[in-house]
Amino acid sequence: MTIDTTYQYIFLSGLLVMLCVVASVLTRRIGAPVLLVFLVLGMLAGEDGLGGIKFDDFNVAFLFGNIALAIIIFDGGLGTKTQSFRVSLKPALSLATVGVIITAGITGYAAHIILGLPLLDGLLIGAIVGSTDAAAVFGLLRSAGLDLKERTSATLEIESGSNDPMAIFLTITLVQLLQLGDSGSQGWTIASELLSQMGLGLAFGFAGGHIVAQLLKRLPLPSSLYPLLALAGGICIFGITNHLNGSGFLAIFIAGVIIGNTPLIYSNEIHRFHDGIAWLSQIGMFLMLGLLITPSHMIPIIIPAIAIAFVLIFIARPVAIVMSLLPFHFPWREQVFIGWCGLRGAVPIILALFPSLAGLEHTQTYFDLVFFVVLISLILQGWTIAPVARWLKIELPPTSDEPNYLHLTIKHDQDKNLLIYPVVAGSSAVGSSANNLPLTDQCQMVGVIRQGKLISDLEPQTFLPEDQVMILATSPAKTALGRIFAPATLSSSLKSNSFFGEFVLLPSAHMADIAQQYGFEIDPDSAEMTVERYLISQFHGKPVVGDQVQLGLVKIIVRETEGERIVSVGLKLST
Repeated sequence: MTIDTTYQYIFLSGLLVMLCVVASVLTRRIGAPVLLVFLVLGMLAGEDGLGGIKFDDFNVAFLFGNIALAIIIFDGGLGTKTQSFRVSLKPALSLATVGVIITAGITGYAAHIILGLPLLDGLLIGAIVGSTDAAAVFGLLRSAGLDLKERTSATLEIESGSNDPMAIFLTITLVQLLQLGDSGSQGWTIASELLSQMGLGLAFGFAGGHIVAQLLKRLPLPSSLYPLLALAGGICIFGITNHLNGSGFLAIFIAGVIIGNTPLIYSNEIHRFHDGIAWLSQIGMFLMLGLLITPSHMIPIIIPAIAIAFVLIFIARPVAIVMSLLPFHFPWREQVFIGWCGLRGAVPIILALFPSLAGLEHTQTYFDLVFFVVLISLILQGWTIAPVARWLKIELPPTSDEPNYLHLTIKHDQDKNLLIYPVVAGSSAVGSSANNLPLTDQCQMVGVIRQGKLISDLEPQTFLPEDQVMILATSPAKTALGRIFAPATLSSSLKSNSFFGEFVLLPSAHMADIAQQYGFEIDPDSAEMTVERYLISQFHGKPVVGDQVQLGLVKIIVRETEGERIVSVGLKLST
């Protein structure tokens, strides 16, 4: 390769990434899945496209793809809040284990029948496409302006970070079984691989996450180096876990959760940096995978790929959802939506490289077939997620945008933060006073900066637009304070009053009194319950905002929660 050729490749790489960034803006307007655009741009730059770039190095693709996936999953872990575990940890883990096995089994058997391959080869295809890229769903939902119930969104979020290890375990195990042939040690291979992948993934994830979190707390570094330390620590955890035959993806996700939920001085900088690097990883990975595929080679497998995708989307994933969520009493609408969010992304394409690297037969068939299945999933499911959410009526009224605020963690008490909120015109803070803020015993008003001067005597003061309010608070208080200082939502296809109803009930009100006042019948066993206790019993102890019960012509709707408690209930009269 000459010097001129090197610079041409550098120019083309920068141009492709820039096109991907610009295209991401356009895709929001038409509702297209942005990952599909990255793939298509890669294919256009490839051997059969306008760019004519020939790239067929599976080893380089495997290396780069693994690093990119690790960064993406690490960023997902950083953004996963432990509060979401309250309602969704068990169902998400059920989906990530039992759900993946059921999906892989049904799809694999279908591939065995459709393609006429031996059963183990068919099951290998099922394992490769067994995991979902639910993280991509959130980009589509955000661009469509949709908010989902916490139970649904948290389940998808946790599943997206924890289902890849099971698919990787199944793929590696089946590759090894195909290499062993009829060896009698197959049962031991499966058991040892499962123990190794899951056991080491959990151990190194927890241990490594705590070590990196402590380093971020204690090392005196320039602020710009903390995000790099977090990234390097995550990659080290991923690499050593995989080297010892554990699940590096599980380890780096757990490490990300631990680091993301640890109070750190520069946590905002760490999150912003990793959001950017995760986007760059997605762009680079999908461009590379687009280059790796030769569209003309896929023509013979189009019909079988469509058939397998049909089984995967309309049979395997729904059956897996029903079986996995059966013990958790999910409403049927949420089950249908979670089933439709089984979007396939980069992980199956990377896993499709395993058979080639192991020297198995049919490797090109595996790769082309899986690529086409992912393409169908991105087009069919990715393009329709927002309309399906609206059709199933599982969206919530949009919450106010997160307010912009300055944040400083106190060095010797890292659970305390100095927060400086701007008072935005139209927010609930305008006209309020310090006495109206939701401050606990561990929170303290520091002062108000008005026109460049600090006002410390707060008794006679009410907040004015463009004031800067300084509060010393613990991390959990940010949510309640954010609601006060958040800017007003300017537009919405779903208004709060039309969803939650015209009336607000006290959670302590008794159901018998509500029934008498609004003329509906209530079961005698429930009549003496409070509204809060009744809703908790109806949703098996884990109600979330948006849960509702129809009683005659009246709907009682969970309006606001704090932890395990319901603090506000809406009442809507049916017309």
